[in-house]
Order: sequence, then structure tokens, then C-alpha cells
Amino acid sequence: MAKVAIFFGTDTGSTRKIAKQIATQLGDVAAKPLNINRVEDTAVFDEYDVLIFGTPTLGDGQLPGLSAECQEASWEEFMPNFDELDLSGKKVALFGLGDQVNYPDEFVDALGELYDCVIACGAEVVGSWPVDGYQFNQSAAVLDDRFVGLVIDKDNQASLSDDRVATWVAQLQAELAL
Repeated sequence: MAKVAIFFGTDTGSTRKIAKQIATQLGDVAAKPLNINRVEDTAVFDEYDVLIFGTPTLGDGQLPGLSAECQEASWEEFMPNFDELDLSGKKVALFGLGDQVNYPDEFVDALGELYDCVIACGAEVVGSWPVDGYQFNQSAAVLDDRFVGLVIDKDNQASLSDDRVATWVAQLQAELAL
């Protein structure tokens, strides 16, 4: 059985592509990535040792969802599930996509919102990421001068995405002894 599950929200499909890339690099320890809008029962989280959650940031710092004009439900609609979710003893890694040029004041804010939710559920978050190499004014996803997870800017730094994913996956493999 896979030890790692990857759940993502998406609007354009970019976050899904990064989720698949992470799963491929993790190899056999990772289950096939699953869109969060396909999760019908949060008991699925109990089946895995490690959870990886990914989200884009839309508009002015929003999670993907219907009010952000996405075509399908996503993280926004899943959020009420966190109210009853117990992630104590779970290790959670996060990744987020954003646009630091057009949204420098809310760069990957949705990643910060997801972080707050999993922390409130008792999870141990792993996989923080350096802010070096990004240019933005502020972000809700920065804690102690690091992002709370991997950050990808496919709009302005697409050429760095593959290396960033590979480096982050190697970091997770070391942190989690995968």
C-alpha cells in the first residue's frame, strides 16, 4: 500500500500537473493524486502516513472554488470538513501555485490558509521552502522567513518548476525517510 497520498485543488489544471509530477518522483510510495473535489469521506486520510495537499491561489488570495469562479467545487467547498477533521499524528506537506508579479501582495495566500487549517487539525507540517528566488511584497504562506511548503510560479518562473519540484521531493524523502 502507498504511504503518501496527494490531494489537490485546481482551476486550470496546473496544480494537477504538479501533483502528478510529485507523485512520479516519489515513485511507489505515492498513491495516484486525487482532486479534493473527489473526496467523499475524509476517512480516506486515515489510510496514509503522509498527506500532501496542493492548491493554487486565485484572484486576491482565494482558494479555488465556486466563489472564485472555478467551474467545479474545490478547496473552498472542502474547507468545512476541516472543522471535524483530526490530523493528529499525521505528517502533512503542502505545495502552492501563485503569481508573484501580478499578485505580489497576496502571493500564494491560499497556501497559508491551507496551512492554518491543517495545523488547527493537529497535523505536523513538513517540507518548508525558502523564500529566496521569489520577489513579492507579502504572503500569508510565509512563516519564520520560509514558505510553509513548496511554491511554484508557473506564470513567471516556469523554467524553475521542474528543479524546484525535484529538490522539494528529495527534501521530503529525507525528512520523512521515504
